[in-house]
Amino acid sequence: MTDHLCAAMPPKTSLALLPTESQNPASAEMDSLSALEFARLMNSLDAAVPLAVAEALPQIAQAIDTIAGCLAAGGRLFYLGAGSSGRLGVLDAAELVPTFSLPPERAVALIAGGETAITRSVEGAEDSAEQGRADLESHSFGRNDVLVGIAASGGTPYVIGGLEYARQVGAPTIAVVCNPGSTVASAADIPIEVVTGPEILTGSTRLKAGTAQKLILNMLSTGAMVRLGKVYGNLMVDVQPTNAKLRERAVGIVERITGAGRAEAEALLDGAGWRVKTAVVMGLARVDADEAQSRLDGADGHVHRALGGVP
Repeated sequence: MTDHLCAAMPPKTSLALLPTESQNPASAEMDSLSALEFARLMNSLDAAVPLAVAEALPQIAQAIDTIAGCLAAGGRLFYLGAGSSGRLGVLDAAELVPTFSLPPERAVALIAGGETAITRSVEGAEDSAEQGRADLESHSFGRNDVLVGIAASGGTPYVIGGLEYARQVGAPTIAVVCNPGSTVASAADIPIEVVTGPEILTGSTRLKAGTAQKLILNMLSTGAMVRLGKVYGNLMVDVQPTNAKLRERAVGIVERITGAGRAEAEALLDGAGWRVKTAVVMGLARVDADEAQSRLDGADGHVHRALGGVP
């Protein structure tokens, strides 16, 4: 870790001063509650999370446009985090492939400790700012890419190192944190600070803080994919029909959009090589697969545009 990064980190004794590390008086007697009483309490505390996220919607919208712009220009989306935060990044990146047909190399999730840390704790991995930088360098991270740094505490050295490196190469940076005025937030171009407060289990930021991070990542990735034309209405027209469930979903999508019966929808998909967007344009514009794909290519993949509609 470089000296200036060490200096940027708050001393370990200040950890208890963070809202996410404070003791929640509402759960002070949690160990004496019945299971139902506990469930009611946790549910009531969790209900505040979406309200906290709502306070950061302008920053979330800015981040959505930034991610979409980078991906549209051929760049990649990177997630960087440690522990639960890193695992949420891994989950979000993985879902972009089957849901939106984003090539896996376009969404890269890096977690402190590497692949081992996805399923078990790798102690001390998050304490290296230099490793955050090195992990990005190993993937040739550059100015055309975009980085989302995820850290509930807002002080994770691994994430700080990655964000500072991304800034050095001129790439846009986004931070998702759950404490105010954090070092991670200050290291990002677009800080998304959602103050979730004390956890029901003191310091367990996989709970409310993790829920907030998941909500935000859902918005960032889904919103960016919508902006990129991977959705028609509210239907996932770029879904990869790689198993029986998803093939059934693809048929249903073509049926809903085109008004075709099941047999015709399946025929359209067969003719389109099971590319849902292509099948939709074939059915609505009454053109063959080559013409439908040509229209989509000319419309940057937006079905509305391919059909001559509004962007």
